[in-house]
Parts: sequence; C-alpha cells; structure tokens
Amino acid sequence: MTISRLLLGIVAIAASAAAHADPVYVKAGALIDPVTGKVSQDAALVIEAGKIIAAGTQRATRLPKGATVIDLGDETVMPGFIDMHTHLTGDAETGAYESLGLSDERMAITGVKNARRTLLAGFTTVRNVGAESYGDVALRDAINEGEVPGPRMFVSGPPVGITGGHCSDNNLLPAEYRLEGEGVANGPWEMRAKVRQNIKYGVDLIKTCSTGGVFSKGTSLGAAQGTLEELTAVVEEAHARGLKVASHAHGTVGIRNAILAGVDTVEHASILDEATIELAKERGVFFSMDIYNTEYTLAEGEKNGVLPESLEKERSISKIQRDSFTAAHKAGVKMVFGSDSGVYPHGDNPNQFSRMVQFGMTPIEAITAATATAAEALGKGGLLGCLDVGCAADLVAVTGDPLKDISMLENVNFIMKDGHVYKQAGAIIAEPK
Repeated sequence: MTISRLLLGIVAIAASAAAHADPVYVKAGALIDPVTGKVSQDAALVIEAGKIIAAGTQRATRLPKGATVIDLGDETVMPGFIDMHTHLTGDAETGAYESLGLSDERMAITGVKNARRTLLAGFTTVRNVGAESYGDVALRDAINEGEVPGPRMFVSGPPVGITGGHCSDNNLLPAEYRLEGEGVANGPWEMRAKVRQNIKYGVDLIKTCSTGGVFSKGTSLGAAQGTLEELTAVVEEAHARGLKVASHAHGTVGIRNAILAGVDTVEHASILDEATIELAKERGVFFSMDIYNTEYTLAEGEKNGVLPESLEKERSISKIQRDSFTAAHKAGVKMVFGSDSGVYPHGDNPNQFSRMVQFGMTPIEAITAATATAAEALGKGGLLGCLDVGCAADLVAVTGDPLKDISMLENVNFIMKDGHVYKQAGAIIAEPK
C-alpha cells in the first residue's frame, strides 16, 4: 500500500468517528451472545449514542423513526473482540538491537499505524501492556479524541520491575552505556514509587514481571523476578488507587508469587503445575496465554533480528506453554484472549483463535475469552464484550458460522466501535450509508 492510500484510509476511518444524530438499526442473519452462549437467528440491534438500546429478533425489535439501517444479510454478529495483551508501539519486524535506534516519538507514530491495523482486524478494545515513555497513554488519548483511528485502549505505560529484569530493564548494552529502563525499581518502596509515577502520568493499569522472558537478554524463563514482598507492594499500591495489575510470568515460582501477591491477570503462564492452577482458581486470577506467536517467531525471528538466545528460549517453552494452556482450561481457570501482538504482526491477532480451539477450547469458549471474560478481567463486564441493552455498540460480523469454523474470525467483514462503522462488506468506509 502506498503512503497516500494509507493516509486516505486513516482519514476515512477517522471521519467515521463523527457522532450519529439518529439511531442505527442493525440486521443480521445470526447473533452470538458470548455471555449466555446462545445463538439467535434473524437478529436486530438498535444503537444510539454509541450504546445498544434494544436487542432481539427483527420481528420483535421496532425500527425507530429516522434510523439508519445496516443490513448485514445472513452474516453472524458478535461483540467486538478484546485483546488483553498487545504492544502497539512496537513491531515484530524490528530486531532487538535495531530497537535501540528508535526514539520515543518514532515508537508512538508506529503505534498509530498498528492501532489502525488492530481495529480493522476486529479488535475494538485492547490492553496495551508495556510502552516506553507513556507512548501508549498518548496513543490512547489521541484515539479517544477522534484524532486517529484505533481500538479502545487500556494502557500500562512503562512496566515496573527489578534491575536487569525482563520488561522493566534493558540488558542489550555493556555497563559503560549506563542504559536502564525507566520502570526499574528495587525494594518495596521503590516499587510503590514507580507505581505512583505511572499513575501520575495517566495509566489505566500496572504491568510488572515476576519471571524472565523470551525476548530479553540474559533472563531466565524459570527464574523468579522480584520478591513476594516487592510484588505485593506493587499490587497494594495499584489496588489502593483502583488500578488492576498484570504480571508477566513464565516459570512456576514466579506465577505463584504473582498470584499470592494478588495480581489480577498472569500473562503467558507458561509452566504450570496442578497446585498453581488450583491457586489461580481459588484466587479468581485470569490467565492470558499467547499460544500462536511461537509459530511466527520460530519462522521469521532470525530474519527479523531476534537474538539466538531468544529463539532458543522460544523453542524450549512453546510445547510446555501449550500443554499448560490445555491443563488450565480443563481445570476451569478463567482465561482471556491475549495475542502478544508486536511479537508477531499487528492485525494478525485473530490467528490466536484457532490455536485456542486446537489446544482445548470450543469455538464459543474462545469467542467468550475475547469478549465477555476479557471484559470481566478489565472490570467492564456488562459494558464491553456483550450485546445486551446498555453495552457499548462494538460489533463485528463474519460470513458463515464461526462456531463451526473458528478460522472465519480471521476475515471480519463488518466492524463497529462505539456505534461508528469502520468496515462494511469487507471494505473500509467513512460513514454508514
């Protein structure tokens, strides 16, 4: 796509954010309600001021006077999808050392591109878990003001964690460069101070890391990061201010520490045992497990400049994480959709759905993980990820039945966010007609 065509597309989508004075009446062949798991035929929704004000069958749902009618024919409608683990200000194609040459401003602009791609893949809400210099805060605000197109964003800003740790620090350069991550903290009071700083600059949640990670130099997936006391300080400080906490954790000890500290979601949750699964169920913790991105990393990582160390860690953890996903789901842990986009290309987020089904979920369970359950984890149940009266008018539609073929969700034909149409009949549009 040329730059001019890309800019035209952005302008067209941004124009669709103008508020509708009249109600909108949406007709579709079928509607999947992830809250109840039921499928309704010949469905109709009435939307006004970005909210659903009526829902039912076409026969029973009155067409309001002056309403704009959107006829989706025999397509299947669902709530807009929610991705609970994204990194919009980064690209998978940017290698570890290449990333050192990117300014905060350049990464924020990258976020504009990736926000558009994510929305056009059917994700009307995302949780962005990690961005330098509050670039995700700026992107969220620009989207909320209608200046750029993108999903509704819940953002963490810089992750909070220990010196040398995954996600909080940067270990790519030798000591003489004195390179340190902006979220680095050691000891409970430093952790509290970093949480307070992030809240000062406008974040919606706190991200921390309780183990090493795949894409950080010199960290171990199984090794715990931070003490239980430090993690508890992060959680207490965040919860006292009404913010939720997400903790990156691959290894079992780090997962348990995060759960015992009181985090709300565990990201990756790769190496699980029965006791840790039961603890997560007992505490009501949500798991966000990315089980597609391994395929992209192992196929394209070397070309993209991923460190050999990181590729080896990815190989070592992929099957273990997928087995853990199956075990956690079978045991009844609350699980949400999290792609880790940015590790693989933005806009390919829906590829995760088929892997969730491959490794144990039914199609409706995978859809629910990306809608109603994700909304619950955000503290937005009954507002997002639903199609009842009072829910946000976030809709996606596909041709066919995704409960029979989940891969249909990789090609969304219709996208509405807050009552504004961004895509219809597979084409980007400015305003519904």
